Amino acid sequence: MSKRVAVIGGGPAGMMAAITAAEGGASVTLLEPNERLGKKLNITGKGRCNVTNDAPLEGLLANIPRNGKFLYSAFTRWGSRDTVAFFEHLGVPLKVERGNRVFPVSDRAFDISAALEQRLKALHVRWAHDRALDIEMKDGAVRAVRGEGEAYPADAVILATGGVSYPATGSTGDGHRLAASLGHTVTELDGSLVPLEGVIAPGIPCTRLQGLSLRNVGLTVYEGKKKLYQDFGELLFTHFGVSGPLVLSASAHMRHFGRKDYRFEIDLKPALDQAQLDKRLLSDFRKYQNHDFRNALDDLLPQKLIPVVIELSGIPPQEKVHDITREQRQALLAVLKAFPVEITGKRPAAEAIVTTGGVKVGEVDPRTMESRLVRGLYFAGELLDADAYTGGFNLQIAWATGRAAGAAAAQQEGKETQ
Repeated sequence: MSKRVAVIGGGPAGMMAAITAAEGGASVTLLEPNERLGKKLNITGKGRCNVTNDAPLEGLLANIPRNGKFLYSAFTRWGSRDTVAFFEHLGVPLKVERGNRVFPVSDRAFDISAALEQRLKALHVRWAHDRALDIEMKDGAVRAVRGEGEAYPADAVILATGGVSYPATGSTGDGHRLAASLGHTVTELDGSLVPLEGVIAPGIPCTRLQGLSLRNVGLTVYEGKKKLYQDFGELLFTHFGVSGPLVLSASAHMRHFGRKDYRFEIDLKPALDQAQLDKRLLSDFRKYQNHDFRNALDDLLPQKLIPVVIELSGIPPQEKVHDITREQRQALLAVLKAFPVEITGKRPAAEAIVTTGGVKVGEVDPRTMESRLVRGLYFAGELLDADAYTGGFNLQIAWATGRAAGAAAAQQEGKETQ
């Protein structure tokens, strides 16, 4: 009799685990109450799905700030090249973009989830539209999953329910509850890759720039006086602070809110060094020499940004351009090269892309993803206490841990449940 494997959660890790277990000869049931599989997967990468990152093993591990060593074995067995080969074999051509990010050539996340769903059907994986309520035990090992609709006998159970980010997609913390009920430690759950709250300066709230998107800007993050992180790209001002790709990436490095102070310096003109930007200013000032200062920056900055930059520079907005001193121009340059945002906190975990925290990895075998506490219980994906920076690394965790859990669950030895 083939092993009976129940996979709880129809996201990327769960689908990969179910496919792998079925390829290993197991009889697999996938429990997912959502109306479709891969609901969160379909909104990743702004609907494009950053499938993985085309980095070697060392590069993958370097981008996982939390418990990266735990993933060494899984990544050794299933690296990013394996992920690429897997999806191209399923008929989804992929491409590599800036930062080694891998996307479908079609730029459609749906193509990834559809390919996984077709593979599940081809392997005769049963999809139960049911929510797992409990995992039943016998003699220290799993024996069944009890759902709202029925009980599902199982020799192995793979928990792959995701974290607590984007709860509308089904990431409601069920997996952590089930793990804890079986004696597992769940470390503190919080959001990572999350928008940040802040102010531009005392008396200048970010609402002044709400809706303004800045492209091709440089960002430096400071933790106290220490330079913590630098990047280049796009960010967005919101009613609460800042968001966008640059901010989400930066947030993963900012892990000590409440104990450390954080601030951003935004280089509004990273293509120009200080001397080059000064020449550009002098050129614009000659052009607008008889205008008020507030009307002299139209060629340099977005309209919405100009009043705030002027306020930060300390130059009176009505001062004639030809009267601006070299010292005043230097103050303006300082604002343009290091536009400030004081970060006061981060948005709730429900607004985060991924969850930091989860099932304690010391209680999980890194080779098989099997619980060290409960025979026949496995974990995969965001449920685990391991998270990465942006760039396809979090999905690579899902694919690699799902593959490891599915393979081990299918090979599990021991008595069949009665």
